[in-house]
Amino acid sequence: MNYIGSKQKLSSFISTTVNSTVGGDLSQKTFCDLFAGTGIVGRSFKKDVKKVISNDLEYYSFVLNKNYIENHESFDYSALIEELNALQGVEGFVFNEYSENGTSKRLYYSENNGKKIDAIRQKIEYWKTSNQIHSNVYYFLLASLLESADKVANTASVYGAYLKHIKKSAQKELILEPALFEINANKHEVYNEDSNALIQKIEGDILYLDPPYNARQYGANYHILNTIAKYDSFIPRGKTGLREYNRSNYCSKSQVKKSFEDLIKNASFRYTFLSYNNEGLMSAEEIRNIMSKYGQYDLATTDYQRFKADKTENRNHIANSTTEFLHILEKS
Repeated sequence: MNYIGSKQKLSSFISTTVNSTVGGDLSQKTFCDLFAGTGIVGRSFKKDVKKVISNDLEYYSFVLNKNYIENHESFDYSALIEELNALQGVEGFVFNEYSENGTSKRLYYSENNGKKIDAIRQKIEYWKTSNQIHSNVYYFLLASLLESADKVANTASVYGAYLKHIKKSAQKELILEPALFEINANKHEVYNEDSNALIQKIEGDILYLDPPYNARQYGANYHILNTIAKYDSFIPRGKTGLREYNRSNYCSKSQVKKSFEDLIKNASFRYTFLSYNNEGLMSAEEIRNIMSKYGQYDLATTDYQRFKADKTENRNHIANSTTEFLHILEKS
């Protein structure tokens, strides 16, 4: 999934820094990914730690992590995927509100793919409500749909806008591909809560923080993924069909420092690692000053090429060099 702020390219840097700080053997440690997004960092630690606690306020993220983090035992899914892929499309909510030739004329999906999303989403919900599948399978199938739908979305990058014409990749037929997760013997926990509220109810050894850096709101940029995941009734607003969405204090210059300090103060974790780059609302000095109040502070950095989708339909990418800061706190 093409995701803002993804730590895919930085996962080895994060893992190396955590291991050099905490120690090489994490097998008895509880690792918390408090702003999980697509769960890339939590997934990378899942095989190494005793338990992963994953959280994000966005519901699409909750679905992805219920699958990638909480699911840890194998099950047979092949017949379900095959049946869903064989479905004929239907004219449902996604088709009418977000697809080519739908009633609202929003071009997030081709006509056929909009109908296919509706058919698959309705069948998954029917299987759940009729108790034909367990919750672990339900979230696996939903995660598979979210990622497969994202591959044929008619956008340049995020869902803040759609393209004026259906591009080539969005013309391809949606094929539901399984969202495969890592198998292991440990149980993990996934939450869909405000991070500053959740931090007061959990504890562990390693806390990883990757909050929003700037004013962009994830609930607006990925609103259609929330809509597919929830598949609820609401009236889409404006040209882009927005739904009501969560507004994070971490996207507000006036609120971010207070929210961050409250989180650090209330965290019952020995080690805290904060990913933040040089384009964020908080400066490195401000972060250091806050974290240093609560224990021993350190800092690791790396330079990397961050890629941003441009606004053309061929989805070329422009490389931008940025510095990633990994702020480290060992609580007193």
